[in-house]
Amino acid sequence: MLQSKVAKITIAIVVALLIAFLIIISAPSSTRLSPLPQHPNIQVYFNHNQAQGADYTDPYREIERPGDDLETIIVAAIDSAKVSVDVAVQELRLPKIAKALVEKKQAGIPVRVILENTYNRPWSSITPRELIQLTERDKGKYREFFAFTDLNKDGQLSTEEINQRDALIILKNAGIPVLDDTADGSKGSGLMHHKFVVVDGQRVITGSMNMTPSGTHGDFLNSETLGNANNLLEIESQDLARLFTEEFNLMWGDGVGRETDSKFGLQKPHRLPQLVQVGDTVVKIQFSPISPTQPWENSSNGLIGETLKSATESIDLALFVFSEQRITNILEEEKQQGVEIRALIDSSFAFRYYSEGLDMLGVALGNKCTYQPDNRPWKTPIKTVGTPRLIQGDVLHHKFGLIDNRTVITGSHNWSATANYNNDETVLVIDNTTVARHYQREFERLYEISALGIPVSVQQKIEREKKQCGVITSKSTQVSPGIVNVNTATQAQLETLPGIGPKLAQDIIKMRVSQRFTSLEDLQRVSGIGPVSIQKLEGKVSW
Repeated sequence: MLQSKVAKITIAIVVALLIAFLIIISAPSSTRLSPLPQHPNIQVYFNHNQAQGADYTDPYREIERPGDDLETIIVAAIDSAKVSVDVAVQELRLPKIAKALVEKKQAGIPVRVILENTYNRPWSSITPRELIQLTERDKGKYREFFAFTDLNKDGQLSTEEINQRDALIILKNAGIPVLDDTADGSKGSGLMHHKFVVVDGQRVITGSMNMTPSGTHGDFLNSETLGNANNLLEIESQDLARLFTEEFNLMWGDGVGRETDSKFGLQKPHRLPQLVQVGDTVVKIQFSPISPTQPWENSSNGLIGETLKSATESIDLALFVFSEQRITNILEEEKQQGVEIRALIDSSFAFRYYSEGLDMLGVALGNKCTYQPDNRPWKTPIKTVGTPRLIQGDVLHHKFGLIDNRTVITGSHNWSATANYNNDETVLVIDNTTVARHYQREFERLYEISALGIPVSVQQKIEREKKQCGVITSKSTQVSPGIVNVNTATQAQLETLPGIGPKLAQDIIKMRVSQRFTSLEDLQRVSGIGPVSIQKLEGKVSW
């Protein structure tokens, strides 16, 4: 009897140990890795860095956490300034950065800031009436701001608290000049989506991060979050800094409150990729956008595609959004040549109908029973496409590709037509194994915690579409003789239409990039096309 009990206990212990062992070997490794060597001129940082020594205390939530403190890296660069500081970033909400800029301004050093117009308003200026009208997403952002700023937790925001925590008020109080993409006289063209700082005309800080708590440390009201997964580069190069300063000056014009000579979006002159020697490394840089009337190969997406074509062994992608069909077609050709491809896309975009992740998995989702134009699911799908399982509230905000573990594509530029044709963006291509190793480690970290393949929910949605829509077809570029598809036609084809000259043809192409035309009357969104023009176009266009 005793032997039987001992045997049962022994078996139970063995089973428990075996289960524990299986859990350990199947769980993502929490072992801290050795730090990687940095390039002397190109430093790489990640706010989710798992290397030993990459730890800091979140200055706002007072949480000990792993990762590189991206805000402190930017503050240190600003602190080092002796001549000038230029900042171009979509959103700036971090008070430590704002205060560092104020100190430089007070020391007599010129400071200039450019923001996206959507984010060029202090949260503290929002009235109760305006708050009610905000979207749910913006209401959530306001709640974050309120909790972040209410230092004494009394449910009210005092002037002192606002002056301490509202970054835009901190800049305003110090008289730091700030302008946005309405300075060209428009309502804002596309997004001013840059994320860069230029210090003293010789140092550039750039990458994928916005200067917000969620872009660096984590959501203020969620102590579990670690911030959106972002990368940051600190590059010492006068030549590269000169190019960023030229981009900045185009947008700045003659400054705040003067002539509307700022140039944003397509008002900027198009520039082909430029090569810069940074120490022993060649860096290629290109700024977006480009006119849709220009050859795609000359665009930032074209640069990305051309770089991907250089792969001989592997391509790894970590992307917030991926919706550029031509890049996917290039990836398929690379796969057919034997290149191993892995792709991670943020879960909020990975399985939308326009996501190229679906193509790579060999499936498609329709939008109102219609596929995207030129949609092309891979005939030989891959299973190495998925989404990282991040803490709820954090997103995969990277925009990087890694080719053969030696060439890095990174910057602010999402792999989309909107980034290519509408937004102010940066793409960098860096050919260096030391730099690439940092991105390789970050990709492997994300890949280890990712769910790969087609989720059950997407499979179910595809089945429902088959039942509801029958055979789903693509909107093709092929139309009936004499009929021009305004959503896919070239400029030359559009100019064959009555009353459509080169200027209107270009405007139609620009307009459809951000929002496709859905009816004949919808063409009246284009300035210069009115009821009389619509009558002339009736029966001659499709959409």
